Amino acid sequence: MTSERNRKRLVSRLMEEGIVDQRVLRAIGTVQRHRFVDEALANMAYRDTALPIGHGQTISQPLIVARMTEALLEAGPFERVLEVGTGSGYQAAVLAEITDQVLTVERIRPLYQRAGRLLRELGYHNVRLRQSDGSWGWPQLGPFERIVVTAGGSQIPAALRDQLAPGGVLVIPVGPPGRQELVRLSRQGTDWHEESLGLVSFVPLVSD
Repeated sequence: MTSERNRKRLVSRLMEEGIVDQRVLRAIGTVQRHRFVDEALANMAYRDTALPIGHGQTISQPLIVARMTEALLEAGPFERVLEVGTGSGYQAAVLAEITDQVLTVERIRPLYQRAGRLLRELGYHNVRLRQSDGSWGWPQLGPFERIVVTAGGSQIPAALRDQLAPGGVLVIPVGPPGRQELVRLSRQGTDWHEESLGLVSFVPLVSD
C-alpha cells in the first residue's frame, strides 16, 4: 500500500513538471520502481532522481523516463519499440505497459541477467532482451517504429538510424557526459527531422 501511495505522489509530481500523456502517467503509476533498485535504496525509489544500479550505471530519473516515453508517443501510438540500454529494466517495464512488444539490448552481462529475471518475475512477458553492444541495435529484427536510447553518445549511431522505419521516431541523448541534449529524430521517407527536447545527463553509450 505504501508503494502504491508513493507511486501516486510521483505521478502528481510528474504532472506538475508538465507530463500530460495519460498513458505515460498510468505506466509510471503502475510500475513498481522500488523493485528495480537495490533494497538499500528502496526508500528512495519514488523520488524524482536517478539512482545507482552498479557497474557505473544508473536507473534514470522518473521525469526523464516519462519525457522520453512521451516523446515517442507524440508521433502516435506504436506496437513495437527497441530500447538501447536495458540497465535496471525500469524503462523497459514502463514501455511494456504502453505497447505490445519491447525489444531491449544491454551490453553489461550482470545487468542483462538481473533485468531479465526481474521482468519475467513481474510478468512482463512482452519484453525480449539481448546482450549486445547497443550501438549496433538489433538489425535482425528491424526496422523499428520507435527507438529509445538510455545512454548518451557523441552522435547518433549510424546503425540505429538505419534501423528506424519510415515514419519512425528515435529519441537519444547526444553530447559529452553531463552536457547532453535529448534529441528526437523523425524519419519520413527519405526526409529526416531532428529536434532538441532539452538538456539531460546520461551515462555514456559504450561501444565495443
